[in-house]
Amino acid sequence: MPPERVVSFRPRAVLGVVAVVLAVAAALQLVWLARQVITWILVAFFLALALNPLVEWIQRLGVRRRGLATAVAFLAALAVIAVLGLTFVPILVREIRDFADAVPGYVADLTAGRGRLGFLERDYQVVDRVRDAIGDAGAGRLLGFSGTALAVTKGVVTAIVATITIAVMTFFMLLEGPAWIDRGLALLRPESAERWRRVGHQLYRTVGGFVTGAVTIALVAGITTAILLSALGVPYAIALGLVVALLDLVPLAGAVLATILVTTVGLLDSVTVGLVILAFFLVYQQVENHFLYPLVYSRTVQLSPLAILIAVLIGASLAGILGALAAIPVAGAAQVLLREWLGQRHRPVVPPAGAGASPNAPSPG
Repeated sequence: MPPERVVSFRPRAVLGVVAVVLAVAAALQLVWLARQVITWILVAFFLALALNPLVEWIQRLGVRRRGLATAVAFLAALAVIAVLGLTFVPILVREIRDFADAVPGYVADLTAGRGRLGFLERDYQVVDRVRDAIGDAGAGRLLGFSGTALAVTKGVVTAIVATITIAVMTFFMLLEGPAWIDRGLALLRPESAERWRRVGHQLYRTVGGFVTGAVTIALVAGITTAILLSALGVPYAIALGLVVALLDLVPLAGAVLATILVTTVGLLDSVTVGLVILAFFLVYQQVENHFLYPLVYSRTVQLSPLAILIAVLIGASLAGILGALAAIPVAGAAQVLLREWLGQRHRPVVPPAGAGASPNAPSPG
């Protein structure tokens, strides 16, 4: 009979495992509590990566001081945003006001079963169902409206604070980012510092290239859509173009949502216009997927379509829209780190200089 094996654990080892588990749980809890601030930091980081090429270009023009070049780039970006705002915001406000004025007419047509939305009442009795739902809500409607107003106010204040905070963090990341990197590399050995400097450059190209490319592709989609809708005489063309640009930032799902939204608005205006818009989006998506995306991402992220799909699905399930936005650059960065790790493992070991030959090595000749 074989002897019985007894497995024993030292108390110190057990305590060490428990401490690690508790530390990981506490770290995850801390990340969850600070998720809003972490989101702001990530947004500022991506904006800094998008603006850093402009800062470096200004430095190459002769502005040697990093602080002055950062200030010029930041002011240039704010000037562009201000010009776009002064150009499009009045049009956007007017279109939103016109749409709000038109909503009562849409509701009246829907209630009476007239117009293009009348079939919802004639066939599905949508108005009666909504009235029944409101009646079942009872006295809770007042509290619901109050809660909604409070939530809207809180959202507006949070958006203002987030905008100011992200702008400040972006500026300081642009200003002090290279110095932070140099300080961190100075703590490493020279060979390790050179290796991580190379990895950092690849990460910068991957993430920065994605951010710049995504913004460029979204602007092309929004401007093209606004021009088409204006030519077709569709109302709210500028507002819809802005919506398309914002949705196009979300990989995969954003284009589908934009197609559905704008095509629906076109069908409400005219069946012919709606079909033209649908055909345009189908063609444009092919051009975007097979020409713009490869042109922009082939030299930066270098991910396969399947890897992009999986990354976006995981990112969206973890953090919603922001997760989907960050999924591709995060996956690209992980690919860079994995390649570097595999390359380091398979790199042949070079013996130190002056080391003698192995005693078992055959003699020459």
